Amino acid sequence: MRTMKTKQNRQLTFPARPLKVGKGFGFAVEYVIPEEKKAEVLRRLYPGSRVPALDAVMLDRPARRTFLVREFRVLRGNHADRLVSPYFPVSGATAADWADPAEN
Repeated sequence: MRTMKTKQNRQLTFPARPLKVGKGFGFAVEYVIPEEKKAEVLRRLYPGSRVPALDAVMLDRPARRTFLVREFRVLRGNHADRLVSPYFPVSGATAADWADPAEN
């Protein structure tokens, strides 16, 4: 593993590892975020103003599968950090694709 620090305002400094992803993406770089830092990272990267709780259940709409928010991943690519579903390798779902399963 190597340590990564981004050049953006939202700099993350965590160990990183390659992640094989499908749908023509090949490989991405995934941060390895310690459990005690997940809430902070979620608050910093979540695209909406209503940040879900770590224990909330969300739906990855493209995968049509639910997950606990604490299972999120953060990937680095194209000079940006992306908050993604744990199913990103198969669905390509970012946080913008998450939904409350009760509403879908």
